[in-house]
Amino acid sequence: MKQIIQSYRTGELWLADVPAPALKSAGVVVRTASSLVSAGTERMILELAKKSLIGKARARPDLVKQVLAKIKTDGFTQTMSKVFAKLDTPITLGYSCAGTVTEAPRDLADFTVGDRVACAGAGYATHAEYNYIPRNLCVKIPDGVGFDDASFTTVGSIAMQGVRQADLRLGECVAVIGLGLIGLLTVQMLKASGCRVIGFDLDPSKCALAKELGADAATNDDPLAAAENFSRGMGVDAAIITAATPSNGPIETAAEIARTKGRVVIVGLVGMDIPRDPFYKKELDLRLSMSYGPGRYDPTYEERGIDYPFAYVRWTEQRNMQSFLQLIAEGKVTPSKLITHHFDIDKALDAYNLLEGKPNAQGVTEKYLGIVIQYPQPTAADEKPVRRIEIKPLAGGNSVGTSGGKIGVGFIGAGNFAKSVLIPALVKSESARLVGVATATGISAEEVARKHGFAYASTDYQQLLNDKDVSAVFVATQHNSHAKFACEALAAGKHVFVEKPLCIRPEDIERYQQVLAEASSAGGSPCLMVGFNRRFSPHAAALRKAFAGRATPMVVSYRVNAGVIPRNVWVQDPEVGGGRIVGEVCHFVDFCESVIGSQPVRVYASSIQSDNAQVVPQDSIVITINYADGSLTTIQYLAHGSTLVSKEYVEVTADGVTAVLDNFRRTDFHGSKTPPVKGAQAKGFAEEIGAFLGATRGGDWPIDWQSILRTTRLTFAVGQSLRELRPIDLDPST
Repeated sequence: MKQIIQSYRTGELWLADVPAPALKSAGVVVRTASSLVSAGTERMILELAKKSLIGKARARPDLVKQVLAKIKTDGFTQTMSKVFAKLDTPITLGYSCAGTVTEAPRDLADFTVGDRVACAGAGYATHAEYNYIPRNLCVKIPDGVGFDDASFTTVGSIAMQGVRQADLRLGECVAVIGLGLIGLLTVQMLKASGCRVIGFDLDPSKCALAKELGADAATNDDPLAAAENFSRGMGVDAAIITAATPSNGPIETAAEIARTKGRVVIVGLVGMDIPRDPFYKKELDLRLSMSYGPGRYDPTYEERGIDYPFAYVRWTEQRNMQSFLQLIAEGKVTPSKLITHHFDIDKALDAYNLLEGKPNAQGVTEKYLGIVIQYPQPTAADEKPVRRIEIKPLAGGNSVGTSGGKIGVGFIGAGNFAKSVLIPALVKSESARLVGVATATGISAEEVARKHGFAYASTDYQQLLNDKDVSAVFVATQHNSHAKFACEALAAGKHVFVEKPLCIRPEDIERYQQVLAEASSAGGSPCLMVGFNRRFSPHAAALRKAFAGRATPMVVSYRVNAGVIPRNVWVQDPEVGGGRIVGEVCHFVDFCESVIGSQPVRVYASSIQSDNAQVVPQDSIVITINYADGSLTTIQYLAHGSTLVSKEYVEVTADGVTAVLDNFRRTDFHGSKTPPVKGAQAKGFAEEIGAFLGATRGGDWPIDWQSILRTTRLTFAVGQSLRELRPIDLDPST
């Protein structure tokens, strides 16, 4: 399918051919008929992407701060690898479209195939022939409303939320500052609400259009005098700012024209250096409007489709969208009158030339307002979206097991970690051949395949499982899907490397055991490995060698300066990420067992306690683990440490020797003649990839299955210990 894409690193814009998105359980796949170019927002994205790296840094100092903090804990090389992987991820443009549902889950009662729908959401309702839309960002289009009009629904909902924030009454006097798309839609809504409306804009043609659409007055000159005359000297009841400018002018104007105890609502991206004097003397009420309405920026609402109760949150994003479409159906709002340009998707890049002020083929610089992109519709009722595209020919056949042959590799999921760590390690390996990559979104699969040299990109992971050229599958998806994809790949006879954790639910362990037992009984022997990389580090190898043959139990102290992850990030969601104990502490549990060389028999965990709602107690814990040989480990996993301190610090003591490992950059051995291990940070990523590829040729599993189970079960036991406030005994026989 065709999709408009921009490189965030270079600013280049192109019309890409990518696989259609996959269907997920919380939404529908929509074939787009029309999408709206949001001139202000998309022009801003274009301008930011075209800035140099220094320009981007100046525009986003908040992100620079995060990068600098990451360098202090993870090192320059690893951090910059992730930064550039992020910069190389293409941007999808657009967030408002309309079309027809082509696929819907069987248990989703809201929508069925064939429904005409309007869609919202950055990253979802993009300028693409097909889009996956979560259920709460999708609404049915009323009869009589066309796709072009419905494509304005997101922008219309933004305008509607601004009107709701103004909390207006019938007959009140309102000023709209900025008469672009959102401003003109706001004018029509205010008139439909029975308000008296005056508009302000520097462009006289927009003022004229505002009057045509129902504004009682509109001017580009002397707003103070115009507002005083319009409000009969009392000042406007509310001023809604829909302009887009870094200038502080709009908010200063709003304060001047508002009546005492009036309301100022900011919808557009404007300067916000609040002038105290007029706001104080008039006791003005300043309000901001959060995009489309309640639910915005809440992943539980937007991504998982969990609605807010109607009685308690009357106007959500989705209900604002429905209300806007109803106004169109009743003829009270007329988006079609705002459309100045139509472009077919094949010519859509011309729309962005228009935004950037470039002259057309006739050398004329055109004015624009509403820009709609239109898409060809299927010629056959059963036409299916294409979910695989070829990137390059796959040279040679599958040569697994032959001397010098390469292992055919497929990836399910390709997030930032896969792109910055796993795939580059495979590219450098002489034992791997990159065959296919499957992700939920076509743009991600296409970008990874094109950049790293996979033969094809897909949004259907079954194609990898059915591909005879794929012998090994890497699972690098969100944690809740690890067990599903890994078990299906094992059942298909593939070797599997699954990023940690193995799974986030205890019952998934039984699923793994059943699949492995079935494979064994059928004569197969696929390798299963979990991405516990630290045990493969040269530092871990040096520790095992230094303490081999020790006479006394070992004491390991492992301090992890993990940093804060906000509650709303998917890792913290127990149903998606499983939490940080299962999702990351498993690394350190595995490392300690690999160094000690004995099985854990008891675990006790305790966390901090806090009344602060932003603090996640389980993110700052102390774990004590006892081992069968008498050894002891403490893991301090801390969320609120200083960024000036390295992320990981380990002390290992036994037989009069203490080894100190600092962030996998240096390990010193005190009381021993063992030389230090030092150099660039080495967490074992390349070594674990090499070990896995070696195992796919018939060698032993790099990590014993029982060890994988012990680590996984121990992390579950940590959670149990925190809940029950007691030590948990572990079965040493497993």
